[in-house]
Amino acid sequence: MNVLLCYINTLNRFYDISAVEVGQHFYWQKGDFQVHAQVLITSWVVIAILLISTILVVRNPQTIPTSGQNFFEYVLEFIRDVSKTQIGEEYGPWVPFIGTLFLFIFVSNWSGALLPWKIIKLPHGELAAPTNDINT
Repeated sequence: MNVLLCYINTLNRFYDISAVEVGQHFYWQKGDFQVHAQVLITSWVVIAILLISTILVVRNPQTIPTSGQNFFEYVLEFIRDVSKTQIGEEYGPWVPFIGTLFLFIFVSNWSGALLPWKIIKLPHGELAAPTNDINT
């Protein structure tokens, strides 16, 4: 019984640590559910950038790729190569998952570096790349 209480106390300490937040944040409250609004806003912007650029590039595919289509095919080959070298010959089903994660993280980091998020004022906190928030 003493071991169980020690284990429960250890878990409670981990729970207390997980409640610690760094910095000020802009929250949205929906009932009892609270989310970091700045992370959602910038994530939606990143997803919109990815979707719009994909739609613009693949709406008229060419046999001999040009400009945007060429770039997207290069990115796909890069993701396939990374998947194949890390996973092995059974990499095929993992390409969409790894590609989605890679593109979201890559575009998130670059949007945080290139877009002037600080121009938009929030009541608390600031907009930044979704990957910039340690609490995410």
